[in-house]
Amino acid sequence: MKEEWLLIENGALTPAINMAIDEKLTDWHREKKLPPILRFYEWAPAGLSVGYFQRTDGKINKENVKKHGFEMVRRQTGGQAVLHDHELTYSFVIDEKHPSIPKTILSAHKTISEALLMGLNELNVAADFAEPIKKHSQGTAICFEEPSWYEITWQQKKLIGSAQARLQGVLLQHGSIPLTQNEDVLFDLFIFANEKIRERMKRAFSKKAVGLYEALQEEIDIKTVRRAFQKGFEAKFNISLKNYTFSKKEWEEIEKLAKQKYENADYVLMR
Repeated sequence: MKEEWLLIENGALTPAINMAIDEKLTDWHREKKLPPILRFYEWAPAGLSVGYFQRTDGKINKENVKKHGFEMVRRQTGGQAVLHDHELTYSFVIDEKHPSIPKTILSAHKTISEALLMGLNELNVAADFAEPIKKHSQGTAICFEEPSWYEITWQQKKLIGSAQARLQGVLLQHGSIPLTQNEDVLFDLFIFANEKIRERMKRAFSKKAVGLYEALQEEIDIKTVRRAFQKGFEAKFNISLKNYTFSKKEWEEIEKLAKQKYENADYVLMR
């Protein structure tokens, strides 16, 4: 019999709630001995998530984030800023000593990316691993400006961006699967030395990043997208997924954490 893992499909939630859920899932996986968890979610309102170590002062245009009706949140994971607007987001929680997961961060990232590639194959998208450069050539604060090792590309454009953390023995990886890309809005959220640099980088970005609908050459229901990635994870890890819903007590814990931490400006703007 196949090992049974958990599947959570939350729909659209606030940025703070989304990050609180990912954190609580790592806690509950460790404390309650939950099986590995695959979660799919969306954002309402759209959010700009910054990496745990990322500096916001002089990098993020906070007034423009508010102007567009977005909310900023700081992730537990590293990396650069991501605009979560018209997208599907995944998170994956598993014991870092689970036999399905390699010990090193890079190898674990590759393994999870293989599951994502298998999901894209279900959608007939011929994607591949990135061929990353050694460093961000422009020193950009924007995640999708350049791919990292084992992130997913389509026709050499970044399609899925992911970040990973090890939290007291639990691996958390979450990532953005944009359905479309809006360069005008995205580049309005960051601070540049001048408009000439902004426009040059925006033009370059359009050649480096892509949304799923462009790769598909059509728009499909997001439920179909979720099911494809679910099948990819089930095939890669040879497991079956069963639906998991939060109890009233679990929702109370999530909402408390969101308010105390992820809605707290002292945390969000700590760098």
